[in-house]
Amino acid sequence: MTKILIVEDETIVALDTKSTLIKLGYEITDIVTNYDEAISSFLSNKPDIVLMDIFLKNSLSGIEISKKINEIKTTPIIFMSAYCDDETLSQAAKIEPFGYLVKPFNRNDLKSTMNIVVYKLQKKHINHNLVDGKFKISDGYYYSLDGYLKIFYENQEIELTKNERLFLEVLIKAKGELVTFSDIEHFIWSNKTVSSSTLRTLIYRLRSKLNHKLIETISSLGCKIKI
Repeated sequence: MTKILIVEDETIVALDTKSTLIKLGYEITDIVTNYDEAISSFLSNKPDIVLMDIFLKNSLSGIEISKKINEIKTTPIIFMSAYCDDETLSQAAKIEPFGYLVKPFNRNDLKSTMNIVVYKLQKKHINHNLVDGKFKISDGYYYSLDGYLKIFYENQEIELTKNERLFLEVLIKAKGELVTFSDIEHFIWSNKTVSSSTLRTLIYRLRSKLNHKLIETISSLGCKIKI
């Protein structure tokens, strides 16, 4: 079932939209009203689509929230707004949204927009191609799990330490989604306490062996691998 996060500070609009989407067969992960709630809910619930009001009271705009969400994970955004002037549309277009609903919108408007977005999602679904027994990551990088994780650039295996393999393993299992620093530390060192510099050194050393763009660090949040 496709999961949707609603970012909307007008209670009636939010609840009506939620009710309609549930009837259309979608799962609503949350209704939130500001930047902090949106980022927290996005990280916790990992929605497939975000319905985003552009103008929110006492918060960064929906456009700014969308930028941060896409830094964490590229995600289909559908903007909602009572405004469709050239300036608003121009700013929204920079996010490359999957849809734009002008308020007030009705059930059919919402249904048709969601149908188009879900179709686009299916077309853009990541496909891990198996090549010569290895799974493609990106940019010529591949991995195999024959006994333990091995990383290859083209056909050349890259020598990795145990902790480097564990670091890459947790990112690959996340399939391009953000993994928090705390989750990475727990996966590698279990309950052992390590300094923040230990993880930073590991990331730096690993990046020196790989394409620096392969591993992306989101400041104060975590890391993800570009798949």
